[in-house]
Amino acid sequence: MPLTLIGQKKGMVQVFDKDGKRVVCTVIQAEPNTVLQIKRKETDGYNGIQLCGITKTESQIARTKKPLKGHYAKHKVAPHRVIRESLLDEVDNYQVGQKLDASIFADVEFVDVEGVSKGKGFQGVMKLYNMAGGPAAHGSGFHRHMGSTGMRSTPGRCFPGGKRASRMGGDRKTVQNLRVVAIKGDLLLVEGAVPGARSGIVYIRKASKKG
Repeated sequence: MPLTLIGQKKGMVQVFDKDGKRVVCTVIQAEPNTVLQIKRKETDGYNGIQLCGITKTESQIARTKKPLKGHYAKHKVAPHRVIRESLLDEVDNYQVGQKLDASIFADVEFVDVEGVSKGKGFQGVMKLYNMAGGPAAHGSGFHRHMGSTGMRSTPGRCFPGGKRASRMGGDRKTVQNLRVVAIKGDLLLVEGAVPGARSGIVYIRKASKKG
């Protein structure tokens, strides 16, 4: 499993490539992540590292739970908002307190970005599942419903798992194979859209299907 970096979605922008073509990009701010803990197969049963990212404000630090404060204090790392663990084959190249930034993707052409999609609240079946709805005439009284869901006398019930109006969005999504357009300091520009709203937390890693 590749190393996963913690970042924040900052918005979208358009840039022009060397051929003069317009490329729509998402801007991700990947502040330097700190190695919080190193897991080893001999002691923990697997190899991996814990990264923490996005520094907390003083008020956020004051509200941090005591067990988590102790975990940070044990490794002499300042509290951060997010902790993310990555399973790795080899961890000997990392040390606690080491900083990792967007430069780790300097030689990477494509990345996968994971985040939580925008929540859209409770929605009907036309918006949620693109159902056709009923006639648009004024007298029909049936415009945005999903229609009958009943069964015959056998089995005399509706089967579970069918499509119904329900909550939309707010799901963890991963968009794969986004091309890395540019790296400018701690800003990472990737072609296309990534899940979530502005300032939403995202996780970036080398694409698993493309080199």
